[in-house]
This record gives sequence, C-alpha cells and structure tokens, in this order.
Amino acid sequence: MLSELAFRAQLVIREQRELFDYWRGRARCRPMPGRMDINPADMAAMLPNISILDAGNRPDQMTYRLAGTRLRDIYGCEVTGKSVFDLEFGEKRDYWLSIYRRVLEEKIPMQGAVKGPVVERDHMVLFWMRLPLSDNDCVVNKVLCHDVSLPVSAAYGVDSISGVMMTAS
Repeated sequence: MLSELAFRAQLVIREQRELFDYWRGRARCRPMPGRMDINPADMAAMLPNISILDAGNRPDQMTYRLAGTRLRDIYGCEVTGKSVFDLEFGEKRDYWLSIYRRVLEEKIPMQGAVKGPVVERDHMVLFWMRLPLSDNDCVVNKVLCHDVSLPVSAAYGVDSISGVMMTAS
C-alpha cells in the first residue's frame, strides 16, 4: 500500500492519477487487472493519450495493439500494429527497454518524464505511465499506457495540465 501511495504521489499529470486510481480499482484484490477489466468508455476523455501494448515474450517484442490519436503527434508516425522498438529511440533505447523489462518482469507500474522520447523529438517532454495487465494474475500479457507531451518551453515552467512547477535538471 505504501509503495502505491508513493507511486501515485509522483504522478504530476491529473489524468495519470485518475487512470492509476481506475487501474488499481479494477484490480480489486489482485496485483493487477486484466484487459477485460478495462472499459474504454470509463476513460473516454483520456483515449487520445492511451495505448495498449501486447507484451510478447520479451520486452523488445512488444507491439502497439491500440494507440490513441495523440501518439502520432508524440512519436511522429502511426504506431498501431508496430513493434515498440521499431520506433527510433536512438540513445534512449536502453532507457525504454529497462522500463518495459521492469513492468513485465517485476509486474509493477512505472512512470516518468523524458525529453525527446524518440529521435528528432527533442522539442518535447513526454510524461509517461505504464501499467501492467494480466489475464491470469501471474504473467503480464498487456501494458496500459498513458502519454502526454508538452513543448520543452512549457514543461520547464508551470505545467498547464496539472499546475505543478517544474525545473530543468
């Protein structure tokens, strides 16, 4: 319980807190919900920023089963049906690989912010969250994702989405 509260406290985007609360509630007493527990109608306003990944056997085999319309703006291309690692991550490939590995192997939610989520997107900061899903309560077979991007200039001031002050590191 304490780790869930600490995780939630780190979420600076209001929609991510709402989605995390929904995900946790849909899990009930289980470690994580399954895909069938998630109803898109319950998160209609968030759908443009939502994606669902098929996990595959290894983190580098994950594919976009479903991708909201704003992901095209974030990644610069349509990602539905593509492998996550077909994206041009460049030097951030190991960063993303370690995140997906932890979500799949440790079965934990992850969140963060990264400048330039893919090559040639250094003008934006991506606030991301990854939530594991399991149809058998043991193996993560899907990942529920929420991504919000802001221009770098906006991300290092008062965040217009959450009102949180951010500073450059």
